[in-house]
Amino acid sequence: MKSIFIAFDQAYYERIIDMLEKNNCRGFTAWQEVQGRGTKSGEPHYGSHAWPSLASAIITFVDDSRVEYVLNALHQMDIETPKLGLRAFVWDVEKNI
Repeated sequence: MKSIFIAFDQAYYERIIDMLEKNNCRGFTAWQEVQGRGTKSGEPHYGSHAWPSLASAIITFVDDSRVEYVLNALHQMDIETPKLGLRAFVWDVEKNI
């Protein structure tokens, strides 16, 4: 089992939820308003006067066989609109109770 942490511009929220459902990734936890700045070329998401946009984040736990499908779908979204900002990180899950 793997954990995928996804940080993204709020504009992606509905698309990401839909993609997770279509890829049989049922369980997730979402944070609607998070602040941050990417390490590459994305705009800051601070929710301030100067940088008014905010980000969201989702963590989901999926079978190993689903990881590549999810990452590929997220990568396609990021390619289509690179200025919005979208990153995903995969971790091994050692225990599940």
